[in-house]
Amino acid sequence: MVKIADTEHMDDSARSAAAPADPVGQAGEGPHQEPTAAGSGVAMVPADMHIVEHDSDEQIDDKLRRQGVRLGRGGVAPAVFWPALAVIVVVAAVAILMPEATATVFGGVQDWIVASLGWYYVLLIGSFVAFVLFIGFSRLGTVKLGRDDEEPEFGLLSWFSMLFAAGMGIGLVFYGVGEPLIYATVAPKPGWEGDQADLAGLAMAQVFVHWGLHPWAIYAVIGLALAYAIHRRGRPVSIRWALEPLLGDRVKGWAGDLIDILAIFGTVFGIATSLGLGVQQISAGMQAIGIVDEADLSLLVILIVVITFLATLSVVSGIGAGIKWLSNINLSLAGLLMISMLLLGPTLFLLENFVESLGVYLGNVLHMTFDIGAFRGDEGHAWFADWTIFYWGWWISWAPFVGVFIARISRGRTVREFIAGVLLVPSLVGFVWFSVLGGSGLHRQLFGQGDLVEDGAVAVDGALFRLLADLPLGGVFSVMAIVLVAIFFITSSDSGSLVVDMLASGGHPNPPTWSRVLWSAVEGTVAIALLVAGGLGSLQAASLATALPFSVILLLMCIATLRGLRHEVRKNDRARRAERLSQAAIHISGEIFETMPEHPKLRSYLDDRIDYRISRSLGSLRPRVSWRRRRTPKLR
Repeated sequence: MVKIADTEHMDDSARSAAAPADPVGQAGEGPHQEPTAAGSGVAMVPADMHIVEHDSDEQIDDKLRRQGVRLGRGGVAPAVFWPALAVIVVVAAVAILMPEATATVFGGVQDWIVASLGWYYVLLIGSFVAFVLFIGFSRLGTVKLGRDDEEPEFGLLSWFSMLFAAGMGIGLVFYGVGEPLIYATVAPKPGWEGDQADLAGLAMAQVFVHWGLHPWAIYAVIGLALAYAIHRRGRPVSIRWALEPLLGDRVKGWAGDLIDILAIFGTVFGIATSLGLGVQQISAGMQAIGIVDEADLSLLVILIVVITFLATLSVVSGIGAGIKWLSNINLSLAGLLMISMLLLGPTLFLLENFVESLGVYLGNVLHMTFDIGAFRGDEGHAWFADWTIFYWGWWISWAPFVGVFIARISRGRTVREFIAGVLLVPSLVGFVWFSVLGGSGLHRQLFGQGDLVEDGAVAVDGALFRLLADLPLGGVFSVMAIVLVAIFFITSSDSGSLVVDMLASGGHPNPPTWSRVLWSAVEGTVAIALLVAGGLGSLQAASLATALPFSVILLLMCIATLRGLRHEVRKNDRARRAERLSQAAIHISGEIFETMPEHPKLRSYLDDRIDYRISRSLGSLRPRVSWRRRRTPKLR
């Protein structure tokens, strides 16, 4: 009987049919490895080199070294850890010792980036949105981020909740009330025209652009590349492996070290920016409820020191006891705060604001995506520097941190499920959040007391507390908001320290505690340094500057991911064709034997094939068979 099984060109599921003992989709050694050239960057890692849940630290170290990771003393990758730490410490020290000179440098860098490369950031973000939508709607979306038979690690509701957690942050609380109000009143985007209602609708739409699909397209790019490398191919959690389909074995050398160093730069300065914004809002809240008389720089530094200390305690307690319960608390507080403002505030107006703002957003999103203010002169450049370009740089700086998180929780999802969940769920949450908090601010300013704009400016850090003060139990809600920002501060520093430490430790899932504490302290120090060297302007400039080199890494990730997913689709196509051919051959040969006359010698003649198996080549030790026994039977 005929049997066709081209196992060298089958994918994992097809191999399991030919060899049932091999787990579906599990990469192994020998014949189970992918038929790709060494160093091609798309071959799966042998199963005995995969890091699994119950591995000890010693076993993990051994597996990392076998995959090409160079670990040194203390459990860190010296070629990544020490250069990244040295540069960051030097920048922080210079900013603290020479704040005015540092502020001047940061300002010059920001002005140059906006004037010369603003178009690049805008085009880049639009390209990321187009890229992830193309991947999601194409055949590449069918590839699973894991073994072919693997079920998702988390249920759909739990997965959505964790994506929501990743989408929430200090920035949503800091800008929730003030940003739409600024766009609609004191600083509309140059070129907007219309009455107050038109400006309010455009303001909400612009906020949706800054906090919706566009930032999450950035996170989807890096998260998808990492999830494919980690869950599909078995690589460690490190940014360098996302580019292996493009760079091959070069990611194990200096090129990979540089990639991880840039990722650490972006993460540290991105988190420092968030921490700087967070303490500004905490101090404003303390001033609003009468705890302090004035929120000066000394108070900001003290707050950063105290909350960084609390974040360090969370680091020492471990991921399970620290980050997990803090994340649950801040999600609960954020949800309670938003629902309370919805129900106790102008509920009907807020619901109408959400629906109308969504319509304005959908009608203008394409124009707003590529609007760079080319015909608005210096006024347009200044507005984009303060808002859109700053946001794009900030999100790119945050990309390694958020990308690692969403990649780790997405095992077992298809690429299409991953993109749909990452783009839609956090974006929708952000839309609802800003519709409630931003809508409450707009309603108060346009139809209520009108006291949120004073002397032609909006106090962004204090606007939320002025709204909460007029709600029933306003003092309680104000304290809740302060606690919420503080917990966001702690979880951002804690989680960011873990991600940075993993990158600096070669992708070790349980990096050394001492280095995690060190990175937590470094993030707090950088936040202090940036505040001393110019406050919000230096925070914005630092995000833009660190995002620029990493944006090139993100572009290369798109190419690498496309190459890897195309390889997976071609491999699956070959396996399906081989399986169909095998089934057809089995069916045809079965039909022949079923219709063949029941003559034993005829059947023996047709199926008396020469056995060419290796095991039959026994040399001089093989048993001799009489020539009479080997004769082909004659037909009668």
